[in-house]
Amino acid sequence: DWDNLIEELDDMGASHKRALESYLQRLIEHILKLRYWHSEVDKCRNSWKSEVSNFRNRINRILKKNPSLKNYLAQEYSSVYEDAVKNMSFEFDIPKDSFFELEQIMQEDFF
Repeated sequence: DWDNLIEELDDMGASHKRALESYLQRLIEHILKLRYWHSEVDKCRNSWKSEVSNFRNRINRILKKNPSLKNYLAQEYSSVYEDAVKNMSFEFDIPKDSFFELEQIMQEDFF
């Protein structure tokens, strides 16, 4: 049944996109914490670094299995970044000109 197969593939693609967006937002949030949450960074640094590594790894796993989603991730990055900044701005001050490129945050040695 081709219709059901196509629907199932579409659902899988949507699921992968949601997961990518979620992991990406969490990655950005933790990088923002490391960079700007000065009052908490000393006691939480190692935990946040661990989370950065974890979210980065999960993103890379999805992209390895679904390379076509790399373009989707790049297209959605600015929007996801804005959401992350909005969420984290309730916790601590983030400079208005703060922005990290997708390529930066995906590098292993970035934070």
